[in-house]
Amino acid sequence: MFQQENDMIMERFLLSMERIRQIELEETVAEPFRDYFNKTAGFIVMIGEYHKFLEEGKQRTASIEELKEWNHKLYDDILPGHYDTSYANPQYAESRLSEEYGQILAYLYKEIRGDIVFVQEHRLSDVTILNELLIEIYNRFEEEKPEIESVKEIIYWFVSDYTDHTVSFRVREGLDPSLSFAVDIIKNHDLNDLRYLYYFGEYISDSERKVAEYLNSLSEDKVRLMADTYTQGYQKGFKVMGRDLSKKRTVQIRYELGFERMIKFAIENFEKMGLEVILCRAAVWAVNTNAGRKAGYFSKSPNRQYDYDHRYDNALFLNKAFKDRKSTVLKVAYESCKELAEGFAGPAVIETFGREGFQPLNKPEANRLDSKQEKLALEMSNETSRIVNQYVPGDETSFTIIAFPVPEIGDDFEEIFDETIAINTLDYETYKGLQQTIIDTLDQSEYVEVSGKGKNKTRLTVALHSLKNPEKETNFENCVADVNIPLGEVFTSPKLTGTKGVLFVSTVYIADFQFKDLTMKFENGMITDYSCSNFEDPEEGKSLIKQVILKNHQTLPMGEFAIGTNTTAYSMAQKFNILDKLPILIVEKMGPHFAVGDTCYSWSEDSPVYNPNGKEIIARDNEVSLLRKEDVSKAYFSCHTDITIPYSELDKIEAVSADGTRVLIIDNGRFVLKGTETLNLPLTDFE
Repeated sequence: MFQQENDMIMERFLLSMERIRQIELEETVAEPFRDYFNKTAGFIVMIGEYHKFLEEGKQRTASIEELKEWNHKLYDDILPGHYDTSYANPQYAESRLSEEYGQILAYLYKEIRGDIVFVQEHRLSDVTILNELLIEIYNRFEEEKPEIESVKEIIYWFVSDYTDHTVSFRVREGLDPSLSFAVDIIKNHDLNDLRYLYYFGEYISDSERKVAEYLNSLSEDKVRLMADTYTQGYQKGFKVMGRDLSKKRTVQIRYELGFERMIKFAIENFEKMGLEVILCRAAVWAVNTNAGRKAGYFSKSPNRQYDYDHRYDNALFLNKAFKDRKSTVLKVAYESCKELAEGFAGPAVIETFGREGFQPLNKPEANRLDSKQEKLALEMSNETSRIVNQYVPGDETSFTIIAFPVPEIGDDFEEIFDETIAINTLDYETYKGLQQTIIDTLDQSEYVEVSGKGKNKTRLTVALHSLKNPEKETNFENCVADVNIPLGEVFTSPKLTGTKGVLFVSTVYIADFQFKDLTMKFENGMITDYSCSNFEDPEEGKSLIKQVILKNHQTLPMGEFAIGTNTTAYSMAQKFNILDKLPILIVEKMGPHFAVGDTCYSWSEDSPVYNPNGKEIIARDNEVSLLRKEDVSKAYFSCHTDITIPYSELDKIEAVSADGTRVLIIDNGRFVLKGTETLNLPLTDFE
């Protein structure tokens, strides 16, 4: 696939590898930097040996024990047991190399660790340019310790100059099905032989092996059911949104390794729909990564603290000139892939759940964005969204998301997995009717009041849009297992004016972090304050919320209000005591939830959406998203994060009409609206 490109760069690759081998043994740089360069060169020499192992075809004939050994060697120094003395750890790098140089050299080593996947995919250009970068910086240290600014300048111009390569390829690999590295592994190998897991180049833990083993133990009918639910949900999404799937040619699957047997059937299903599958790896280069987000395929992180420490490495090169440079390259890249972009239907995502919540250590040595860079990062995110929407219009694509447990959820993994399959395949027609009953009541309301019980301090008033023609219009979407699986919610984009109060939840799992006593205050639909009890220092908690939930915005609007109806999922959570381990995708169906950020209809507000009963959902905008008609840069935040109050913490949801009439939807955490009482049946075991 990269043969021509590799042939062109082969001489540079071989020369750089020869020089790196010399650096591993040289003593021309003074300590403490000599140790850093020797060890970094040693890692690259090991990469050279791994490349030879791959080129000679030995990976395909090696035993699983030999593949495990290679995998461990490649990831060994960032595993929790060794990370404290790894130069990838900015804390250790700074302690050894000084405050001045530690951050930047830890970043450099982290980028070089991308060689693992570059050689696995035979991308020798990426390896070569990193080799040459290390050699250039090493040469500066050979003369005498250089000024830190000169090292930063080398890094800056390297990142900036090579965006033509790194950013452009990232765009292409997300759109081009001919880059079929991962698809070929799944299609062409015996998935009962778990050696295939090591062909991806990702870190392979017990989690990936156990998931793959478990899926291999299931009947073909059950695995096909999983794949069918997933792909049919994708297809239904286009139908519900009134979009033409027949015009599309590709779909991108995003998932965590271990689910290949299901993915293989999903590929078959998508191909029957006329869609080629794209499987691109989660971003490797820092210039393409986003803090706390992974888009593509990936494995369990070898060390979540390592990921956290490097989440803001772009602080080393982010300035206005770079922002403008990246936006220009991005636009050129999409223009060159214009035809591929036109055929792209959107992502189909498989999430996982079950791991313990991650409690990060905030290291002062790690890179972080200053206030000016935070603003630039947000501007760049908005510019990226506008460019992407120009070539892949949001009103022409769709998506789907489904979730399954991983073995870390505990001894009941297999039983939980089976119950998750059952939850993902609940009856569409039953829930459609029940949820329509709730919507019919809500549509007569001016606002909704939501209150928590016990220690839950939630007291929220949610303002609803006015319906000009109630016979043909509705505020709430009847969500029944299309883009969001499992089914079980009615949702709307509330009016911001008049939406106010306090949102509280004792524990919620968001983007790998378990937040405790999360509190948010709203005024006219905008967040005015927030806190959590994750840290002794309240400011650390605010910082984590700002990073993970607000995505570094100063405030966000309430983009969604919903009522979850999937009491069966809640029953499972209570039965196995896993409520705090479930993903928001499932948790949002288990009580009222509130999303902060964009509405559910961002970038496609002008496209009509209808419920199964034919009524048009008119609540697709709010006062912020409407700003797109004047200045699109003020309308979107490029984030949408759901926060759910579980039934156990919920007192009332009450619909209030303009004349003051009040109708209870939920009372004391139970559905009381006539016609919805059957939703309480799965909850009876826990009363």
